[in-house]
Amino acid sequence: MRDPLSQKIRTIKPSGIRKFFDIVSEMEDAISLGVGEPDFDTPWHIREEGIYSLERGRTFYTSNSGLKELRKEISLYLNRRFGLSYDPVHEVFITVGGSEAIDMALRAMLDSGDEVLLPQPGYVSYEPCVILADGVPVTIELKEEDEFKLTREQLVAAVTDKTKVLVLPFPNNPTGAVMTKQDLEGIVDVIIENDLYVLSDEIYSELTYGSNHVSIASFPGMRERTIVINGFSKSYAMTGWRLGYACGPQVILDQMLKIHQFAIMCAPTTSQYAAVEALRHGDEDVVQMRQSYDQRRHFVMKALREMGLQCFEPFGAFYVFPCIKEFGMTSDEFASRFLKEEKVAVVPGTAFGDSGEGFVRISYAYSIEDLKEALGRLRVFIERLRAER
Repeated sequence: MRDPLSQKIRTIKPSGIRKFFDIVSEMEDAISLGVGEPDFDTPWHIREEGIYSLERGRTFYTSNSGLKELRKEISLYLNRRFGLSYDPVHEVFITVGGSEAIDMALRAMLDSGDEVLLPQPGYVSYEPCVILADGVPVTIELKEEDEFKLTREQLVAAVTDKTKVLVLPFPNNPTGAVMTKQDLEGIVDVIIENDLYVLSDEIYSELTYGSNHVSIASFPGMRERTIVINGFSKSYAMTGWRLGYACGPQVILDQMLKIHQFAIMCAPTTSQYAAVEALRHGDEDVVQMRQSYDQRRHFVMKALREMGLQCFEPFGAFYVFPCIKEFGMTSDEFASRFLKEEKVAVVPGTAFGDSGEGFVRISYAYSIEDLKEALGRLRVFIERLRAER
C-alpha cells in the first residue's frame, strides 16, 4: 500500500504539553502544574444563560460568522477595554476557540514560501499552523535579560524581503511576559516600513498585573494590518465552551470566514449565548479571578526565590518560567525526573520552541493548596539535585 500520510504532517511533532498531561492523568497522587486551564468554574450566571438557551430550544446553527448579538457585544467590549473600534458585521467573527482563529488567519494570508516571524518561547500552535499553511517559520529568540520581550533590534534583524506576518504573542505563554505601550512603540514603525501584517494573540489580555493591556492594533497605521485574536477561555474560565473570535480588516476576515464555512460551519450556539452574558455582566468575575491569580503569582514567586531558583517575574497570563540551567540537564530531563520522583508535572521549556531550553513552565492556575504541595515537592527535588552535584 502507498503511504497514507503527507510528508508535511510527519514533520510536525505532537504537543509537548499534552505528553506530560497524559502521563500524570494516570499517575496516583500526582499533581499537574502543566495545563493552562483556570481552576475556576465558569461563573454561574454565564452557565445559567447557556442552560437557558438549551431550554429555549436554541440548538440551531448560527450564521457562519456567529450571532450578530455576540459580535456586537465583542465590538463594544473591545472599545470599552482597549480602545479598539470594529464593525461587528464585517470586522468581527466567532471561532471555535482562539486556536481556530490562528489557523484560519495564517491559511488565509500565506502563500507558499512566505515567512512568518515567531518570537519564542511561544504558544505551541503557531509553528505547526505556519507549516500547514505552507509558510516558513522564522524564530526570534526572546531573551530572559530582555524580560522575554520582542525588541526593535531583534525584529529589524529578522525581517527579510520574504517576511509577511509577525506573530505577536503577548501577554506571553509560557513566560508571562507583557509588551507595554512603550515597548510596542519601539516596533510599530519597523512593521509599517516593512509592510508586515501582525497576528496579535491577545487571549491573556485581561490577565495582566500592574498595568493594563495595550493592543498593537490601537496604534496609528496598525489597525489595517493587524488581526486581533481573543476569546473566552482564560478570562471567563470557559475553556470547554470552545469559543474565540478574530477581529481585523474585512478583506482578510472574508477569506478566513470562507475557510470557516467549509471546515467548521459555526461555533457552538450554546456557547455563543453564554458569551453574550459574559461580556454584558462578567466584568466583576474577571476582576475577582485576576486578583486571585495575582495572589498566586506572588505566592509562587516568593517560593521560587526562597529555593534560590532563578525566575523572571511575569506580569501577565498565569505562568512562571523558572531557569533550571544550573542542574546541567535538559528541560525534558528535568521535567521527566520531577514527574517520576515527586509526581508533579511541569512542562519542558522546549515544548514552546528550542529557545525554551533550560527553562520549565509552571502554571499557577491552580488552588493555593495544590501549589503549596507541589512547590514543597519542588523544593525537595532541587535540593536533591544540588546534593548530587
